[in-house]
Amino acid sequence: MTYKISENANISTVFLDGEIDMDVTEKAKEIIFPLVEAGKEVHINLKDVSYMDSSGISVLIESHQKALEKGTKVIIKEISKSVLKVIMMAKLEQILNLE
Repeated sequence: MTYKISENANISTVFLDGEIDMDVTEKAKEIIFPLVEAGKEVHINLKDVSYMDSSGISVLIESHQKALEKGTKVIIKEISKSVLKVIMMAKLEQILNLE
């Protein structure tokens, strides 16, 4: 997994690339959680994520929950087909903010 962060006003966009599995979930948390903790609105762009397992999905859910606690939000954007399939199978489209 590689990543890039872009800042625009109070919105941080995290572009993730590659595979998000249990080998890289701690790294993903280290990238995303501090942005949420800072009270920023965080957009997570998944267009270049080829694979995400349940541990990756848990990072999305934890990010969403932390954002609710902080009074901000995490928006999942440009979701690749393979990741969207996993999100829909888990019925998380009703919980997560998807665009």
